[in-house]
Order: sequence, then C-alpha cells, then structure tokens
Amino acid sequence: MHDIGKISVPDSILLKPGRLTDEEFEIMKSHTTRGSEVIEMLKDVQDKEYYEMCLDICRHHHERYDGRGYPDRLKGEDNSIGAQLTALADVYDALVSDRVYKSAYPMDKAYEMIKNGECGVFSEKLMACFRICQIRHGEACYSDQG
Repeated sequence: MHDIGKISVPDSILLKPGRLTDEEFEIMKSHTTRGSEVIEMLKDVQDKEYYEMCLDICRHHHERYDGRGYPDRLKGEDNSIGAQLTALADVYDALVSDRVYKSAYPMDKAYEMIKNGECGVFSEKLMACFRICQIRHGEACYSDQG
C-alpha cells in the first residue's frame, strides 16, 4: 500500500538497472504524493482512522528523522511512528531483496548498514527496537540450527 503511487512511475524508471538521473529520481519521488492522491480518492470508502493512517504512511514513508526526506521534509517526531516504521521496513526490504540495479545483501549486512547510518537516519527509539528484533532473529536462527 505504501508504494501504490509507483503505478504512476514509468517502467523505464522503475526497472532501470543503473543509477537514476536527477530528473528520473524526481519522478520516482513523486510516488509518495501520487499514492496519496490515489488514497484520497478512497476517502469515503473506508473507516476514517484507517484512511488517515494509510494516507500518512503513503505520503511520509520516505521522510527521514533528520529532516532530509521527502516530500514534506518532516523532522523528528513530526513524522508519525507508523510512517517511520514503514520507512525502516522499506529500507530493510530494499537491502535484502534483489533489485534490477543490485543484488540482495545478506540480512546481517543489511542490519549493519542501517545501524551504521548508511541508509538514512532513524529515531533512537526505533533503532533500539530494531536492535532487539535483530538479536531475537539471530537467536531464532541459531536455535533452528541445533
């Protein structure tokens, strides 16, 4: 749902194997506002609270805690926890999944990249939860091997 606006992005950009040009990146970034427009069309079809949460996550899942995200440059707690969590999950998924422009990173490498700030800035509270999940995931992996 958070990436529904990508239906408005041409495949030549979505599936481009190389680096996007500045113009292509601007088009790619528009998926947040385009997705919000799609969700706004469904305003009367769904529960108001659910609608508002979907709209918020779709529009703000590329905001960053340091204010360097898009489209509204929200900073810190100005961005909802739902959008922040979606942003972290989206980054992690992008790292551990094959893409036309890169191979998947191993889970441990993806975790380290996020922890070291290579993929943007996230709230300390969210990162503390992420560390706990990684520790628990590691314990589950190791216990499955015995």
